[in-house]
Amino acid sequence: MTPRPLPSADIADPSERLKAIGLMALATVCFTLLDATAKYLVTVDAVPVAQVTWVRFVGHIGFSAVALWPFAVRPSLRSAKPLIQILRSTIMIVTTGFNFISLRYLQLDQTVTIFFLAPLLVALLAGPLLHEWVGWHRIMAILAGFLGVLLVMHPGFGTLHWAMLASLVATFGYALYNLSTRYLAAFDPPLVTQTYTPLAGAVVLMPFALATWQWPQSSGAWLPLASLGVWGSLGHWLLILAHRHAPASTLAPYIYLGLIWMSVAGYLVFGNVPTLWTLSGAAVVILSGLYLFARERKALGAKVTGPASDIATQ
Repeated sequence: MTPRPLPSADIADPSERLKAIGLMALATVCFTLLDATAKYLVTVDAVPVAQVTWVRFVGHIGFSAVALWPFAVRPSLRSAKPLIQILRSTIMIVTTGFNFISLRYLQLDQTVTIFFLAPLLVALLAGPLLHEWVGWHRIMAILAGFLGVLLVMHPGFGTLHWAMLASLVATFGYALYNLSTRYLAAFDPPLVTQTYTPLAGAVVLMPFALATWQWPQSSGAWLPLASLGVWGSLGHWLLILAHRHAPASTLAPYIYLGLIWMSVAGYLVFGNVPTLWTLSGAAVVILSGLYLFARERKALGAKVTGPASDIATQ
């Protein structure tokens, strides 16, 4: 099947961009609430990670069916690339599971800083996987981002907690998840992709969740459990809406708002204060990511307005 052309990324209407940025900011709030709720459940209420992860996907389906699908195109499993869809969904399951495992032991600001490495990994892996090669400027930005994450982990200056490695696995998985989403965008509409992810997670994780199932120790844990799917589903839907109003290169820097929300949530809910290591590493990773996005915007502008050039050399 011939891939469908992707929509143009050149959206000049300032009001549309402002709307997209607002939607992106709300999405980062939802993902903060998702991670903070998951951390509370696995640490304070001692709910098994498999159970929390499964409920997250089941709740995603339930919330989408009640609140989202009636106002949009009905969900569909008719994919031009069903095997890739299943692979993408499997990657998302692994990513979510490892992220929730790391949240049990690490602060929210630590996990989100490590996750900020994902856009840099996407740029690095896009070459061998999608044949979208980057030049030495971007490779230097990617290496700087890795150094930033090393600051957060600071091996050799204390005990390296194994949960940081779990967070790295989740970040690597999230990068692969984004690359597969980019690939599928040329073949399937967004709602097909949106349908596969929670459905696969609910089916695959069911036996693991039931095998480790335990009733929450307090009745107050049911509301956080039920909210997991709301924050996950709503966050992903807001991302889809945001990208309808502005190109990814415009929205990408606003993912770093997550550090603010995560730091606030970590302090208010768990009494965690970001360490100097985390703040220093976050600064390096964010600056590296912003530089990478700036190069991407410049390259896109050169392709649209300027003469043909070898973008891979930038």
